[in-house]
Amino acid sequence: MIEKDLNITVDFPPSSYEQWRKNAEAELKGAPFEKKLVGRTFEGIDIQPLYTPDHWPSAGDPSGFPGFAPLTRGDRVLGNAVSGWDIRQEHLHPDPVEANRAILDDLEHGVSSIQLRMDAAACAGLDADDRAAISLAGHDGVMAYSLGDLDRVLEAVRLDIAPVSIDCGGAFLPAAALLAAQLQRRAVDPGSVRCAFNADPIGALMREGRLGVPLDTALADLADLAVWTASKYPNATAVEVGTGPYHHAGASSTQDLAFAVATGLEYLRAMTASGLDVNTAARQIAFGVSLGTQFFRAIAKLRALRTMWARVVAECGGDPDTGRTMQLRARTSRRVLTTVDPWVNLLRNTVCCFAGAVGGADVIGTAPMDAAIGLSDHFTRHLARNTQIILQEEAHLNRVIDPAGGSWFLETLTDQLAESAWGILQQVEGRGGMIAACLDGWVAEQIAAVGTAREKDIATRKLVVTGVTEHPDVREERLVRTRPDYARLRAEASTRLVAWRRDHDCAEALKSVAEIARDPDRAPGSLTEAAVQAALDGATLGQIHATLVEGSTAGKPAQVTPLAVHPYAAAFEELRAAADQHAEQTGRRPRVFLANLGTPAEFIARSTYAVNFFQAGGFEDVNNDGFADPQAAAEAFSQSGAKIAAICSTDAKYDTLAEPLAAALKAAGARTVVLAGNPGAGEARYRAAGVDRFIFIRCDVLGTLRDLLREEGALQ
Repeated sequence: MIEKDLNITVDFPPSSYEQWRKNAEAELKGAPFEKKLVGRTFEGIDIQPLYTPDHWPSAGDPSGFPGFAPLTRGDRVLGNAVSGWDIRQEHLHPDPVEANRAILDDLEHGVSSIQLRMDAAACAGLDADDRAAISLAGHDGVMAYSLGDLDRVLEAVRLDIAPVSIDCGGAFLPAAALLAAQLQRRAVDPGSVRCAFNADPIGALMREGRLGVPLDTALADLADLAVWTASKYPNATAVEVGTGPYHHAGASSTQDLAFAVATGLEYLRAMTASGLDVNTAARQIAFGVSLGTQFFRAIAKLRALRTMWARVVAECGGDPDTGRTMQLRARTSRRVLTTVDPWVNLLRNTVCCFAGAVGGADVIGTAPMDAAIGLSDHFTRHLARNTQIILQEEAHLNRVIDPAGGSWFLETLTDQLAESAWGILQQVEGRGGMIAACLDGWVAEQIAAVGTAREKDIATRKLVVTGVTEHPDVREERLVRTRPDYARLRAEASTRLVAWRRDHDCAEALKSVAEIARDPDRAPGSLTEAAVQAALDGATLGQIHATLVEGSTAGKPAQVTPLAVHPYAAAFEELRAAADQHAEQTGRRPRVFLANLGTPAEFIARSTYAVNFFQAGGFEDVNNDGFADPQAAAEAFSQSGAKIAAICSTDAKYDTLAEPLAAALKAAGARTVVLAGNPGAGEARYRAAGVDRFIFIRCDVLGTLRDLLREEGALQ
């Protein structure tokens, strides 16, 4: 008889962690528990297979509640439950008219704010018609150098409804002046302005390698902008601490956290020195965090950052309970996006957005799937924004406030990341702060150490890049994006600038900017006010920046070796590109013949592994249904047109047939014979028979493929 009431405690008696581990170790049959079931991150954190209350005791609610210290669970009681997170889309088409068309399309179809990235010339403080801008104009951003250009970019955009976040690298103050002038010219209500000016001179220095002014001057300009913004636009932010330069160079999660907080601390000091109180200064800073595809780690990273920053604000004399301590912006990491099989980037975007939502980000930006290839089109922007819209409006991810709260695993991981990152932060402070640690190369050295370890894991496929290092499709039709005509665009921008300067006399306004810039006793906020007035009078971005540089008396412009971007897939994508070029030049791809021995049941596992292995390097495989004897395999190889043969079967088959098959393949013209499997004690005799290479799990996949492509003549 079946009981009507289910009593779980009777039918499923509780089991202790000790009993579970004993059963797990029995299943491992002598293999070490720590080696088989415990993972280890690049941060040096052990990831256990099972978490219990012993790992994270919940008594006393150590993570607090949303809106209360220590703010791990968010600094708003309702989080994003009422209105959802801000869906932000980045725009960087160089043509102002095309950029405006794309912006309006996004805003009409669900995007709630715009990230406007200025081109490389503007980030260097140059107008398009400057000689030094020849190789920079139009690259990596919008070509907007005057109030007229910016008006074209933002035509018909309701700036009181759709916030604009502007990114102009080291030239943050001239760009902020242009955007602020646009707000004033349109008479936007100051209380409704939620724009972001994103001054981040340390981040710009580490990304670009150079600022137009000394760092002391850049920090003074940042503080001036923050004071002005706090007084004019109380709901806007002047400063962004972006983790992108460090994250894209290969930093670990704990390094990301430590460098972000250390940078924020430098900015906090600069702003309070200019007269802002700690709480007001803290509210002027937004944190822009790049998220990779390590889902749980990304969630924990966002939560740990809130905890750390709240602690810093409190240590500096602020009171996190008096208001919001930070705005948290999450965006898809550039280092996880691929050019090969870019459709997988849709899934990567989904993971990053999901993690950002669960981690409580206020703003989320998802990159179009073709962002690593070139300028995105209407379709890929459509997919990027709809990823967020579906997760918010159909999956309702914002409806649960901090769903990670109380998870033994995520709470433990959050605490571990915060503790480890705090240790790195103390090292940074011990070296004199983030600026000193950047200038003496220490930050770059720390990132490089992690990057080297990660690249080794990618090379051996311990760390997988789906569609590139694992499950590649060598026959895929590559996605191509048209390169803009930069020369034409620069000529058009130069023509606009000449006409603009002819029609606008801004000499007096620029003179005022220069005088205030040189005044060591200037009132906080006065420099920004003068720059905004100059922009209203018609001064261009390049003119304002040049005036600020001339007014700087603090020494030489800041300069370091920039942090290079290291996408996970870069090394393998180089191999694929070389193989593709070889196919175009010769009419045929590099080819591998699969010498399958025995029945499909015997060779299929290693044959599948070999196909996956070689296609990761752009090789075409010549497959078959298997051969009963070495001679038949050798005859088929001679007809294949390949110079490489890969023997695939079981260890038992190898014991009797690998040596004669290798000899037969060599006799049939094989330049290279590869055996799929770890040779173990048989390596010497296999090599003596003609086997040149062995491929197996955790071997050097990248190095092997690189060598084979060189032998094929596809690589130098």
